[in-house]
Amino acid sequence: MSQAQDRQASQEYFKTLLRTVVGQAFAAAGYHFEDAPLQAAGGRFRFVKIFADGGCGWIDFQALVTSDTMWSVGAPSRFRVQLTRQVAKTGAMGESAKASRSLSRLVVEDFGVRILPSADHWWTYRDTESLGNALAGAGHLVVGYGIPWLAGELSPPNQEATDLA
Repeated sequence: MSQAQDRQASQEYFKTLLRTVVGQAFAAAGYHFEDAPLQAAGGRFRFVKIFADGGCGWIDFQALVTSDTMWSVGAPSRFRVQLTRQVAKTGAMGESAKASRSLSRLVVEDFGVRILPSADHWWTYRDTESLGNALAGAGHLVVGYGIPWLAGELSPPNQEATDLA
């Protein structure tokens, strides 16, 4: 199997575990998995929700799958989570506004919860068990902080950091 085929198979595996571990919790919150093969080939997997007011929320997982090469033997694969919300503005032009934050930055910097090592955190994994654990940990933070923030129901104490512009 070529390195490209190996990477594609690894990304499909990531997608399968992602949907298995967090899919039901996100679906219960009204988010559906967006099946986008081109983005998945690049390691991006998205859950999306259209809000009643016409706004939208996105939960993006960006996976960087590594394979052993002569330069990176044993390097772990990793992923991060990006949250984006769009709300309709009530202006004369009817324009919308977007805000985007990484999950780790939202939790560590904006909410001041030091549950992760840094605001620029990537979850790492080497095998099925560590990937499942990493997805469960990230999913827990998405449900606790990300989904309420996306819906506009939870604001950090330092609101300027995440105001829509």
